[in-house]
Amino acid sequence: MVEETAPARSAAGGAGIPGEEHAVNAVRGLPAIALGLLVRLPAAASTAGGAATGELLDRVWAGHPVGFALLTERGHQFVAYYDAERRLTVLGRQLGAGGWARLQPPGVPVPRRNRLTTVTGWDSHNYLRLALDRDGCVHLAGNMHVDPLVYYRSREPFDVTTLERIDRMTGEREERCTYPVFFRNPAGDLLFRYRDGSSGNGSDLYNIYDPAARRWRRLLDTPLLEGEGERNAYSCEPTLGPDGRFHLVWMWRETPDCATNHTLSYARSRDFVRWEDSRGEPLTLPITLAKSDAIDRARPGEGLINTTFSLGFDDRARPVVAYHRYDAGGNSQAYVARPGSAAAWDVGQLSAWNFRWGFSGGGSIQTEVRLGPIRRERAASLLVDFWTKAAGAGRWRLQGDTLAVTEQLPASAPTLPPAVRRVGGGTPGLEVQSVSARSEGRRWLLRWETLGRNRDKPRESAPPPSELRLFELPDPAGAESAPPGPP
Repeated sequence: MVEETAPARSAAGGAGIPGEEHAVNAVRGLPAIALGLLVRLPAAASTAGGAATGELLDRVWAGHPVGFALLTERGHQFVAYYDAERRLTVLGRQLGAGGWARLQPPGVPVPRRNRLTTVTGWDSHNYLRLALDRDGCVHLAGNMHVDPLVYYRSREPFDVTTLERIDRMTGEREERCTYPVFFRNPAGDLLFRYRDGSSGNGSDLYNIYDPAARRWRRLLDTPLLEGEGERNAYSCEPTLGPDGRFHLVWMWRETPDCATNHTLSYARSRDFVRWEDSRGEPLTLPITLAKSDAIDRARPGEGLINTTFSLGFDDRARPVVAYHRYDAGGNSQAYVARPGSAAAWDVGQLSAWNFRWGFSGGGSIQTEVRLGPIRRERAASLLVDFWTKAAGAGRWRLQGDTLAVTEQLPASAPTLPPAVRRVGGGTPGLEVQSVSARSEGRRWLLRWETLGRNRDKPRESAPPPSELRLFELPDPAGAESAPPGPP
């Protein structure tokens, strides 16, 4: 996702967050309570189905988009989603060994909300995340937008039926959580990142998990990115580069108004503890606006948006960042940047568009420009895919040494089967939502349909539930990630 927009996706493609929460009174059957419910689905449902239709897992809420989770690892597969009544639901199975186990964990009331921790409202920020620790225990977090921590962990390895609510990780700064992310450091330790605070006033905190003690602790003594009570950072997920470092790109925001994004910035680390700028100079933590390695010092109102920036690497393992901002005439343009020979980053304009994607205010907004990750190609050239609401889609080929556009190409042909790409529901405005996972040469895609973003506000009515289907798709060696498309 604008902050409120949903978080900036992985470095390869982004999202963020805004305007403050809205009351989420029941709109057609929002449950007042949700008891833990355990069901074991029949073995007949254990295969992923053909590429044409996939496997029907459940019927799910279609009133607004919110991220589901799909995890495939160590011969097991897990899905976390909101069912037709918006209740948190978790599936798990051992690949090739029978059916799905299903759990709807119990929840507790959320302060300031008319719902439980296991029931979602209308907020597109309340996505779900899954992870496995070294022992194979399942970790689940999500359904939070400036809310107390919502976190579950299984007692037994790979067994979702033993998921239990854990009301704290460290017990500190866990009352106003947003944007949970699980990932691993180079040593294989499970880490957890989240924002404490709100849009325009927040800090990014990092925890590390000890599986022997079954306990979390702070990875860093301070926040990594610190808004100092005046702003907050919208960052991509830490991305492992070909140089063995983890790379982080973010922009700062002054208020919940997404138009106040500014100062695109960068840092890198080998261990998540010691950080440096693009020139290799150490950064003292916490990283604040004054300490930031600025890629582009765009000011508030100049078009930086946390849903539209991406990270890749050139043939010399240097980070290359693509992003949206306005040109001198006020039109939307795509730019690309890379560390230069001097202290500044080298910045170039990719597009020559004559439209303006204007955005402001809070709440999750509809994205009108998307930029795919920069990818290396033959002869040291680079490729960047783009999609726009106003000017269509395509692909730029860049000269590797200068980052100049040498050719604009048509958008790449769709690689997903029609059953995945095409909207099947009859309600106007439905969009396809998906999340994918790869493991040991196999690729899966979870697919459902919802209406588009609505600034996190309730609609007068909701469409019928949509089908949640799981597809197993070909995953040829070196297959490209899907180019950006409509939100």
